[in-house]
This record gives sequence, structure tokens and C-alpha cells, in this order.
Amino acid sequence: MEEREALKRLRRGDETALAWFIQRYTGYVSTIVANIGGASISRADLEEVTADVFYILWVNARQVVPDKVKAYLGGVARNKAREFARKRGIDLPLEEDVLQITVDGPERKLETKELAACLRRTISAMQSPEREIFFRYYYYYQPVAVIAEELGLNVSTVKTKLRRGRKKLKEQLTKGGYTVEDANF
Repeated sequence: MEEREALKRLRRGDETALAWFIQRYTGYVSTIVANIGGASISRADLEEVTADVFYILWVNARQVVPDKVKAYLGGVARNKAREFARKRGIDLPLEEDVLQITVDGPERKLETKELAACLRRTISAMQSPEREIFFRYYYYYQPVAVIAEELGLNVSTVKTKLRRGRKKLKEQLTKGGYTVEDANF
């Protein structure tokens, strides 16, 4: 079965289509949840949060864009893992180089969209492997050591590329009239 067909079947309530997505993406979803939860999340909790992600896919299948299921699952996994950590009072480790955009209310929606567009443009303009390192670290929450191993780089090289990427982002934010604090950078 291909993803588009599986999504069509899922929208009709076909449980075998859900099983197909679970089989295909459980590792991906679990990795994101585990990377965010770290050592604070038990195996049972990891499985529970992962199951919640697929339940949300089941319930919201009609809103999922074809060929974007993986991205959808990744976003839901990040949100559910953060939500789980907040409910359990787990402090997620925040390193000095974490990039996070926050929305304070409806009055900041436009500003937030413009800021996000500036960040997207800057990251998209990065060359490979810098762009991939940035996505792996900030989007998929992969530890530096894992990124280095999977890309065949030294840990210090990955850290240097992240530092240079942050510097480029800071420069672009400043050019766009934003401050580093606007992006919680």
C-alpha cells in the first residue's frame, strides 16, 4: 500500500490503514518523543505518548495533507511529548542554544508569522550539511552526538556548525528588525 492510498482508507475508518501508518512510523514518532522526554520518560510513558500521536492521526485523518503525514506526525509527536512533560512536571533541559518561538496571544500572530518566515528563509538558505544539522537538532531534537555519528562528523564539528548557524540567524533577525529575545534564542 502507498501512503496516499493508506490515507484515503484511513479517512474512511479503515483500521488496517491505521495499522499501516503505525508500522511505518512508530520508530520515527517514538524517537522524537524519546528525544524530548530524555531519561525522564519511562518505556510505558513513551508507548502511551506514541499511541496518543497515532490516535490523533486517526481522529484527524481528514485534515492531514496527502504526502505530509510524516511531517504531521512529527509535529504532533513534539507537541504531545512537551505536553506530557509539562503535565508530569518534568523539566526539559534547555541548553543555551535552543531556539523556540512563543506566541503570547492573538495580537502577536502577524509578528510571529513574519518572524517564522525570516527563520525559515535563513535556514533554507543554509548549505548542506548545516541545514540538515539544524533540522536534526532543533526540529527532531537529536542530540549532537547522534547527529555527528549519523552524518560521519566529529561532535566538535557539529557544535561549530550549530554555533555558526545560530550566528547567521541572529544576523538575519537583526536585519529584519527582530531581537534575539523575540525568538527566545
